[in-house]
Amino acid sequence: MTTSKNRPTILILCTGNSCRSHLAEGILRAVAGAYLDVQSAGSKPAGYVHPLAIKAMGEIGIDISTHRSKHLNEFLGHKIETVITVCGNADQVCPTFPGQVNRHHWGFDDPAHASGTDEEKMQVFRRVRDEIRRVFEAYAAGRADEANSAESQTAC
Repeated sequence: MTTSKNRPTILILCTGNSCRSHLAEGILRAVAGAYLDVQSAGSKPAGYVHPLAIKAMGEIGIDISTHRSKHLNEFLGHKIETVITVCGNADQVCPTFPGQVNRHHWGFDDPAHASGTDEEKMQVFRRVRDEIRRVFEAYAAGRADEANSAESQTAC
């Protein structure tokens, strides 16, 4: 079993670190936090986590109300195993981190740009949350399979 000290760090990047990266961080931490250290940051942090992102996650039982918007530079001195960008701009400006092994880009619409009534905006947040949930739950399942396979090989 992986302990908290040796969990690989996954850094999820977005430009503003106010919506998509926090949705992804919350979901991935909820399903894989036992074996992955999940963090998020932005290339131009907004300085807040969008209230509708907090609300959308609360609807599925995940509390991200204590998350904060962070700049990716906070992680430059950390050993990052995998970087996942969730918007095109962050993918373009993403630095290479020391020890980084993997990099993935899975782009999602920015729900912060939704327009219309509050309910119409909330529908966009829900849609993006659900899209992110499908992708990151599948990613977590693959990582769990890898971890279980590695553990069974070392047990032999």
